[in-house]
Amino acid sequence: MKSVKEPGKYGDGNGLCLIVSATGAKRWEQRLTIQGKRCDCGHGSLALVSLAEAREKAVEYRRIASAGGDPRKEKDRNAEIPTFEAAAREVHQGLLGSWSNDKHGNDFINSLSMYAFPKIGSVLVSEVGSSELLKVLTPIWTTKNETARRVFQRMETVLKWAAAKEWRDGTPGDVTLQGLPKVRRKKANRKALPYTQVHKLVSDLRGSNAMTQTKLCLEFIIMTATRSAEARYAVWSEIDLEKGTWTIPASRIKMRRDHTIPLSPRAVQILKDAHFLYGDEGYVFPGARKNRPLSDVALSGRVKELGYDATVHGFRTSFRTWTQERTAFPREICESALAHLVGDEVERAYARSDLLEKRRELMEAWADYLAQEQGKVVRIG
Repeated sequence: MKSVKEPGKYGDGNGLCLIVSATGAKRWEQRLTIQGKRCDCGHGSLALVSLAEAREKAVEYRRIASAGGDPRKEKDRNAEIPTFEAAAREVHQGLLGSWSNDKHGNDFINSLSMYAFPKIGSVLVSEVGSSELLKVLTPIWTTKNETARRVFQRMETVLKWAAAKEWRDGTPGDVTLQGLPKVRRKKANRKALPYTQVHKLVSDLRGSNAMTQTKLCLEFIIMTATRSAEARYAVWSEIDLEKGTWTIPASRIKMRRDHTIPLSPRAVQILKDAHFLYGDEGYVFPGARKNRPLSDVALSGRVKELGYDATVHGFRTSFRTWTQERTAFPREICESALAHLVGDEVERAYARSDLLEKRRELMEAWADYLAQEQGKVVRIG
């Protein structure tokens, strides 16, 4: 069996097969009928389990299954299989370092706490099937479809983790979705303020009674056309005031690559004001407690309190629309300013410039526009 290299499935009797993946990895798998249901039971990697050991396991599994038992439970009779809630909390802890900000981690565990744990939290993770998932999803599938889909994905993540621990065989995802009604999904764009109104909002913001760091951070987000979390979690080590740049690390960028933003004079002044008020330790725009960043709610709430029906993220759309309608900057410069990938993989392999200086012209033009130079149309070349 060790000499087999061609990807495929190689039978050995008693339902036992050697699975050879396209990458060359080899594992043992046995197909059995367990309590009336066809199941694929894993017996480990060929590197760890010999042919003789796999055959011995296969015979024992078939004997237990033929007697009406579940060999998977027999295998784990001395192991402590966690409940779904315990498994989910362990998965959440394991994933904490992989999320770009705290909100994603909080959303993961909070949504499961609200919708899944009350219904299936006490069920052993090995026993969670389609019927259990449907108990969670059915009440919210048609009324809160987007939330339901995210809860489903998060439950699937927990079950896949449990399968990797050999506490269960796979997940019932496809079967579960077939048991739910069809829902026509509508993609809701985040509300954006028309670019012709952004300068008025900036003026209103400066004159408002909001916390100074809220006013500075929100204007900085608008000036740089960045995402809320990218600015709220900014630290001084990312800032170079002399060069007029802000380099956001890959861990906080959606495209997972460092992104350097050329700063307009107004953006630099905002940073200087923040530096004077709060020092150069910790977050550039600290929350009420200096060791914590500003909350997203503080920014979005301020926009609403000023009387504007828009989201903080929507200012990126305002900026992009302005570039299309009021400037002659090439598309690749405008998209690069938003940290978007431009072109296919081959094109990007050759076009390695970050267009920093051309983007600097663009960001300065945006700052000028917000300073009321509304008639200005910028042309390149």
